[in-house]
Amino acid sequence: MHVLVAGGAGFIGSHTVVQLKNAGHDVTIVDDFDNSKATAVARVEALTDSHIPLHVFDLCDPDKTEALFAAERFDAVIHFAGHKAVGESVQEPLKYYKNNLDSTFSLLRAMATHGVRRLVFSSSATVYGDESPQPSQETYRPLQSSNPYGWTKVMNEQIIGDVARAGGFKVALLRYFNPVGAHASGTIGEDPQGIPNNLMPFISQVAVGRRDKLTVFGDDYDTADGTCERDYIHVEDLAAGHLAALEHIDEMVEPVRAFNLGTGVPTSVLGMIKAFETATGVPIPYEVGPRRAGDLPVTFADPSRARDELGWQTAKSIEDMCADTWRWQSANPQGYPG
Repeated sequence: MHVLVAGGAGFIGSHTVVQLKNAGHDVTIVDDFDNSKATAVARVEALTDSHIPLHVFDLCDPDKTEALFAAERFDAVIHFAGHKAVGESVQEPLKYYKNNLDSTFSLLRAMATHGVRRLVFSSSATVYGDESPQPSQETYRPLQSSNPYGWTKVMNEQIIGDVARAGGFKVALLRYFNPVGAHASGTIGEDPQGIPNNLMPFISQVAVGRRDKLTVFGDDYDTADGTCERDYIHVEDLAAGHLAALEHIDEMVEPVRAFNLGTGVPTSVLGMIKAFETATGVPIPYEVGPRRAGDLPVTFADPSRARDELGWQTAKSIEDMCADTWRWQSANPQGYPG
């Protein structure tokens, strides 16, 4: 297939492009580099020994999006584009609603106009909200969120589903849990702008000396060691999930199907710190601070639907996640140049 990857220069997008190319698909990337770097695309080209067409513009611009679809014939779209920092979304909700919804509107309009009927959408486990029993299952209702970022995912799922059912689309909604890790080469990885919002990049920046120590937000939860437990998934496994969804999308009986992408096994904050220290030999200084508002004690996936219907399951261990993160961070202590 010829696949348009929206947000293909980002953390998950870049790893997915590598796997798409290695599987024999043609790929075109559109990205405005708001939260990514052009260097990532160059490194993906080196990893795949290929030229990847790149269009640099904001997908919220419907005219530019339409012009791209008018100029090229795509068989499918994978939609990663969007703002993704939970904390920032609370401070700047309008920024998140406008960007994350408008980009989807532009893509859906152009897809409908030009007969592109396959879409894989980057969703999130945040759509399960605070009340979902654990492990989270795709059948849980009602979808909800505790922050504007999560609500944009809930709203996008609703909008995309309505359009798909009306217009003959096939859509896979992929609900991520906690993506970590990096490509085994260490040449592409996660490069958050500013202070990291997630645990693993914060740990790796402490390890490389960019930050003095890690703050663990609470150690009095009802968990094995008192710290929050999350379902961490290697970005390479996550990318493989997108490839599996794309290659099974025509077989879906329903026009819209949600799939959890996770390991099904939660790991605590302290457990991840210890795993990183063991995998790398680098000590991670930390202090325990107060609980962070909105943090749940435990969240993890039931990934059985993706296993049964897409033939997908994770292959990478926590040790792999830590070792690959460190290989990337130690080789790129300041992230991507430029």
